[in-house]
Amino acid sequence: MLLLTMQFLLGLLYANAGEWLMHKYILHGLGAKPTSFWAYHLHEHHAVCARCAMVDPGYRAIRLSVWNTQTKELAVLLGLVLLHLPLLLLLPAMAWGLYLSLALYYYKHRRGHLDSDWARRHLRWHYDHHLCQQAACSGNWCVTWPWCDYLLGTRIKMP
Repeated sequence: MLLLTMQFLLGLLYANAGEWLMHKYILHGLGAKPTSFWAYHLHEHHAVCARCAMVDPGYRAIRLSVWNTQTKELAVLLGLVLLHLPLLLLLPAMAWGLYLSLALYYYKHRRGHLDSDWARRHLRWHYDHHLCQQAACSGNWCVTWPWCDYLLGTRIKMP
């Protein structure tokens, strides 16, 4: 039981580290180039959130026929689920920790961009990332939990 618990916790930490790395280096790094597939994050999602005080109307309805921020995010999450399927055979509890984190990421991210008051109370680090002074935009990379932001010194609190 201890081994399964450790695997599960490792899955949660692995997912949080992946979230931090992907947000910082892929979504903001590669996404800074307007022709990149990842540009939707900065040039669509962040732009809309800046205009609409954290709200992204693209999250209101799940329409798989529309290629927008939400459906691109869902495609990436599905790709991560498929990529990690072999982990179910090797370290099943770790895989389930990862899958739970991916589901929580989607739930929290979507809800945070539909209800800015909820985001301010429950995802303050992500709220700070979107409605930031310049310093906070260069940090607060986590969405689900701010663990890696604290561990790596990138949690920047806004007044």
